[in-house]
Amino acid sequence: MSKADSEGAARAVVESTNKLFRGSLAGATFSSETDAEKLKWQRSAVATKYRDEYLSSRTLPRSIENPAAKSNASAAADAASPAAPSHSPRLMITSGESIVSARPQLNLANATDINDEIQGVLDGLSGKSSKSKTKKHKKPTRELVLAAAQQGAEASRSLPPPPGQQMVRKRNYEPVKPQWHAPWKLMRVISGHIGWVRSLAVEPGNKWFASGSVDRTIKIWDLASGTLKLTLTGHISPVRGLAISSRHPYLFSCGEDKQVKCWDLETNKVVRQYHGHLSGVYSLALHPVLDILVTGGRDSVARVWDMRTKQQVHVLSGHTSTVSALECQEADPQVISGSMDSTVRLWDLAAGKSMATLTHHKKSVRALALHPTEFGFASASSDNIKQWRCPKGDFVQNFEGHNAIVNSLSVNSDGVVFSGGDDGSMRFWDWSSGHCFQNADTVAQPGSLDSEAGVLCSTFDRTGFRLITGEADKTIKIWKEDDDATE
Repeated sequence: MSKADSEGAARAVVESTNKLFRGSLAGATFSSETDAEKLKWQRSAVATKYRDEYLSSRTLPRSIENPAAKSNASAAADAASPAAPSHSPRLMITSGESIVSARPQLNLANATDINDEIQGVLDGLSGKSSKSKTKKHKKPTRELVLAAAQQGAEASRSLPPPPGQQMVRKRNYEPVKPQWHAPWKLMRVISGHIGWVRSLAVEPGNKWFASGSVDRTIKIWDLASGTLKLTLTGHISPVRGLAISSRHPYLFSCGEDKQVKCWDLETNKVVRQYHGHLSGVYSLALHPVLDILVTGGRDSVARVWDMRTKQQVHVLSGHTSTVSALECQEADPQVISGSMDSTVRLWDLAAGKSMATLTHHKKSVRALALHPTEFGFASASSDNIKQWRCPKGDFVQNFEGHNAIVNSLSVNSDGVVFSGGDDGSMRFWDWSSGHCFQNADTVAQPGSLDSEAGVLCSTFDRTGFRLITGEADKTIKIWKEDDDATE
């Protein structure tokens, strides 16, 4: 091949390249010194540009591998169905002048040859010989390239979006509908203590209940009539916690005198004392199955005692302030504690270690209450009341609206939550929805100061139909649901 023929072939390649890719290689010329190496580089550059720009058009998806057969089936379906609105083809962005207006329309019958034609164009520009001897490939014309690009664009519209980019509709949040509860009203006022009533406990038979007071006495009351049956003396400081065993004839009490006492209700005498607390004992709870007693106080620890041997089994340390509330249940977490350090801890009783620490509260946690039937509990603080789900302590919801120092919290089997405030405010909530269905205030006993209107402790009886509250006006009040109320 002569030098003149080589220059002529190079010019032909450049002219065809200028037609296909305007603005990229336009204006390129070869001098008389152009050799075979430059020509080879030019061919490789053009072949690479073809491959990069139209690589997606070379391999068609399976859905359009045989568009001729598909077009016949779709044509028959279109004849039987009403005409659908036509969609405008997707625009192509090129480096040269706009070619949208001059885009030719494709004939689907000839679309199967596009892959072979594009492959032939790329093989010819890269200097490779075609493997097919029977079919002669066309030259890389403008129409052929545009047809391949249009077919690739239409195929990409029919493909599903890649994983992770699909649009998923978010399910609308539907709040729980509050359950209707009858309002509660005052049923009876019991007087007898000469100090604040700080603790209450109902016996398992639901015939009597006990109350502990700042006057250092424990009084036993008949639940039906409200009459005094017995007074127990022995503490030398306010009695802050009471618990009655369901498996033994024992009453347990704790007070600010660092003492934890076990009373035999058959002889009405103290039979055991549990020594170990370094300061006042503020809370007390009995395990429902095991012979275990848990107490907590100002020494920032909860102590686990063997009820029979009086030995200290565990010291549950971790709180940094007074342990003000305790609850025990059969399943893990078997011990739950609330503290003045604004945290709630769930304890593994077997290991004697903390399972979880709930730090949602901002103020002191003064009260805890277990739900009688559901596997959950509630904690009360002056910021709000929070509901939790066991066993991991998952947060459920807030009971918002009781803007006071909440001293007491109680839950019955009907899903009624009672919270009593230091200022005498009372709130009744629905457990499932967190709705406050009754907002009331306690009434101080005549002759008392208005500042003595405060709820210090509360408990439901075994049926859940009566609520007992111990208050700062030295009285015990019994509340019941209004039988005449209707929904």
